[in-house]
Amino acid sequence: MVFSSTAFIFFFLPVFLILYYLMPGRAKNAVLLIFSLLFYAWGEPVYILLMLISSLVDYTDGRLQERFKGSMPKKRLCLGIALLINLGLLAFFKYADFAVGIFKSLTGSAVALPGIALPIGISFYTFQTVSYSIDVYKGRIKAEKNYFDYLTYVCMFPQLIAGPIVRFTSVQEELKTRKVDEPGFVNGFYRFMLGLFRKLLIADQCGALWEAIRTAEGISAVTAWLGILAFTLQLYFDFSAYSDMAIGLGEMLGFYFPENFNYPLAATSITDFWRRWHISLSSWFRDYVYIPLGGNRVSVPKHLRNMFIVWFLTGLWHGASWNFVLWGLYHGILLTLEKYVWGKGLQKLPKLLQHLYAIVIVVVGFGIFTFDDLNELAAYFPQLVCAKNNTFAGGEFLWYAGNYAPFLLAAVILAFPVYPAIKKKLEESHNSYRRRLIGICATLVMVALFMLSVACMVRDSYSPFLYFRF
Repeated sequence: MVFSSTAFIFFFLPVFLILYYLMPGRAKNAVLLIFSLLFYAWGEPVYILLMLISSLVDYTDGRLQERFKGSMPKKRLCLGIALLINLGLLAFFKYADFAVGIFKSLTGSAVALPGIALPIGISFYTFQTVSYSIDVYKGRIKAEKNYFDYLTYVCMFPQLIAGPIVRFTSVQEELKTRKVDEPGFVNGFYRFMLGLFRKLLIADQCGALWEAIRTAEGISAVTAWLGILAFTLQLYFDFSAYSDMAIGLGEMLGFYFPENFNYPLAATSITDFWRRWHISLSSWFRDYVYIPLGGNRVSVPKHLRNMFIVWFLTGLWHGASWNFVLWGLYHGILLTLEKYVWGKGLQKLPKLLQHLYAIVIVVVGFGIFTFDDLNELAAYFPQLVCAKNNTFAGGEFLWYAGNYAPFLLAAVILAFPVYPAIKKKLEESHNSYRRRLIGICATLVMVALFMLSVACMVRDSYSPFLYFRF
């Protein structure tokens, strides 16, 4: 089930919210857990068992670590077993076909691919359970004694499928006692609705443009650039919209999840971009891989090694395909060059040039990211530099740009912090009449956008989130 479906909007969510708000105190956790399992079972009932095993392993590991807190070897053994099981399950279900494919290529073997289906959300909830075990080992948190509270944390449907990656430290207290009130519900509702609009009215339309250009033949260089720009906007609005909806749902329920995006397409460097894009993943790799390896407080060769490991894993985390590995290493190399070669010179350039530099690198990177098939990648990229059709601009560009102009314009504007600036300005207004008028207008706009979104849901019966497959 996806958030942008009629089943979720008109059936699952209303029934859940009614029951959730009717239940007193801790009983809300039971409603949340049951509906979270139903939410996951809607798409993949078979893999509920896998998620339950993963959560039970780490819950047991946490309890054992506290029992053996006076013995570091025993604690280390408990942590090692938990990591081996969780990462082993992730590796098996996500990378078995990839590994067998590499083996076949190297040996010429005729062994068949296992054909193992990827459980939805396994990359996200595995990282959550792993972070819990490590944090207990490091003494950052105390192990959770109530298994059902811990299971609720792992299975919580707002962020279960595609994040953000919520660490146990963020919600440990809220699982026991949280404030569920009208202001939180209203703020969360608006955040959810804005995410829904961004997903259906912008991300899906940019995706339609990308698919049209991707499958077209004989396109010019400008059209090819428009295509990967459209994919970049689709991916950003698709994933950030999901994060907005997840954070909004959490706030409606009394949970406050971490922000996952901070206008990354407004970045002025690749370093700045990764401080803004998929923040929960970047911080996870920083805290659980990069810093334990020594971070940048080591010799230059070791720092380069650390960067290579982190960005190789970052790429591989997104999927079992060489294009994701190339994408991760591409960003790792550019971040290294920014730090050791041209970073200081870049900072001296005008902000506009810094931004153009960052956006070109990001868009090219997502061009690598989108092609699972390296043959498609090799066929598409020469078009960006007129190396395939020797055509810089053609009439088809005007057709694509003209037909999708409203969506592209809205996407470009909303990719920058324009809305927060306008909202802040309006909130600072001391004219009560003007504020009431603005509130009425905003409500009418929300209603109109919701009606358009419903029309899109009805028309486009299949509207998946891209990050479901990662």
